[in-house]
Amino acid sequence: MTDYLHETRGLRSWLLTKDHKRIGIMFLIAVTTALLLGGVFALLLRLELLTPGPSFMTGLTYNRLFTSHGIVMVFLFMVPSIPTVFGNFFLPMMIGAPDVAFPRLNLLSFYLYVAGAIIVLASLWFGGIDTGWTFYTPYSTTTPTAVVLGAFGVFVVGWSSIVTGLNFIVTIHTLRAKNLPWRRMPLFAWAIYATSIIQVLATPVLGMSLLLVGIDQGWELGIFDPNVGGDPVLFQHLFWFYSHPAVYIMILPAMGVVSEVVCTFSHNRPSSYMAIALSSLGIAFIGFLGWGHHMFVAGMSLFDVGAFGALSMFVAIFSAIKVFAWTATLRHGRVRFNTPMLYFFGFMFLFVFGGMTGVAVATSSLDVHWHDTYFVVAHFHFIMVGGTISMFLAACHYWFPKMFGRMYPERWGLIGATAVILGFFFTFMPQFLLGNAGMPRRYFTYPAEYQWLNVMSTAGASILGAGLVVTLGYLVWSIFYGPPAPRNPWGSRSFEWLAPSPPPLHNFEAPLEIKRGPYDYDVPE
Repeated sequence: MTDYLHETRGLRSWLLTKDHKRIGIMFLIAVTTALLLGGVFALLLRLELLTPGPSFMTGLTYNRLFTSHGIVMVFLFMVPSIPTVFGNFFLPMMIGAPDVAFPRLNLLSFYLYVAGAIIVLASLWFGGIDTGWTFYTPYSTTTPTAVVLGAFGVFVVGWSSIVTGLNFIVTIHTLRAKNLPWRRMPLFAWAIYATSIIQVLATPVLGMSLLLVGIDQGWELGIFDPNVGGDPVLFQHLFWFYSHPAVYIMILPAMGVVSEVVCTFSHNRPSSYMAIALSSLGIAFIGFLGWGHHMFVAGMSLFDVGAFGALSMFVAIFSAIKVFAWTATLRHGRVRFNTPMLYFFGFMFLFVFGGMTGVAVATSSLDVHWHDTYFVVAHFHFIMVGGTISMFLAACHYWFPKMFGRMYPERWGLIGATAVILGFFFTFMPQFLLGNAGMPRRYFTYPAEYQWLNVMSTAGASILGAGLVVTLGYLVWSIFYGPPAPRNPWGSRSFEWLAPSPPPLHNFEAPLEIKRGPYDYDVPE
């Protein structure tokens, strides 16, 4: 039986495909390009910050560069990365479906993403954006830079996110294999389902907000601009009503990858399947209720401050359930230390440490001190970038044999993972110290006493960048020259490993029959 990579040939067959696996591969190319571009922007920022004074760029160039870095990394990489690539590729296989519910909409979501990304990058050609990735008003309604074009690009990318989420929800509800109830779905499918709910419900609020920013700037209707009677705090409420749940759009799929990797490489079923599954839905629900903790300094009542702080901390309970369940799964298993597991241990440190700082910044008395300092930058990157990127890379290695039918060199995998994790730690740990000392974010000059920490952060960013380049190099090499992969090289018990490597066009050689749970299933080597 011909695999999906060779079923049809030619560029046209890829660009017009409705196969969820090929669409996942095209998303992989697109989001990896966004990751590399955002990484280049970040390295340029860190090079500028090597010295206390201006080095090789102006303040306006610096503002445009960190805005571009934020928009590319958040909206073009972290939000879509794991769902569009591995959700597209493996969700139908995990539930025994031949494809997603709406294959044409799936292809449309890819082209909406590409169109939005092109529009966002075109804004750089027309002067860039200097507002920060949050598009905060009133500056975004008055700046002469290309805010309208960039905001419209993010709006288009948002439609891609909505279409993808809707497709996944319908697929899970309608196309599950016979005898596959909810309580037997793989945990990654639960994570994608919870993420899709957030995408469908929260993303329209972001789209509406950004459209109103463009309208306010173009026609001065006084929606957000206080100079003509608008309310900039209204924009903050609307933006964070999306962007706080968006945090979980980024991290929930990463948690789904963790669940699969831990069960596979500990050779054990999850310590508490339903606790992990239902905690994903709990995070999705509570995520909609904590947006106000981003606005403690914007002016709100003491009751609101306490309520938003408590709700933000409440999410930590569901996250802790997952962490304890993963740890218990390891304790009773036979752990195999492969590259995906190294990324898992890096994720656990970054997520737990970053999560504790998240509880701290949800405390208003501390948040007032740390607000708009490098402490917030470090906290955000520890959880979002550290969590999402580390598990994106773990997923790339874990499912690489199934996607391409090739094995990667394990030694190079461990070297690349070590460089990425250590580089990330030395990039952002100094920024906690900088923020606690009072250094504000988004400044391209700073007092000389902060230089040694900024030098350490730039050195860490260089190591992180080198690790990513090495990882990209050996994975691309392995696609063409890696040794052939067996059907199930890791001895996993999840349903997607029942398919050949790489899978055929409709995923399985015969309709999948589910008789037991995914982590009790004996999969042939």
